[in-house]
Amino acid sequence: MTLWKCGIEGCEGRFEDAESAVIHQTTEHERHECKVCGAIVPEGYFAIRHTFEEHSRAEFVRAYDADSSAVREREEVKAAIEEQVDLERMVSDLKEQGAL
Repeated sequence: MTLWKCGIEGCEGRFEDAESAVIHQTTEHERHECKVCGAIVPEGYFAIRHTFEEHSRAEFVRAYDADSSAVREREEVKAAIEEQVDLERMVSDLKEQGAL
């Protein structure tokens, strides 16, 4: 069984499923300030989702001094999580808990 890594720098968290990893990122880590628009969002998956749903890839590259491999890596993480997690239910649960 492959464990999901938290993915946030300095965190060694490992989880049995993608949902547990995203919930951990959302509830256990500091918020992230988007360098494109200044929005404060949960670190990890939700920061990636915000960036790629609210901004262009070019804006991400400029604001984060990133390259195409950084874009691809984040797109792959986003797709993998969205393939495995019932996002609508998870977002609803996190909102009920006051985490979003």
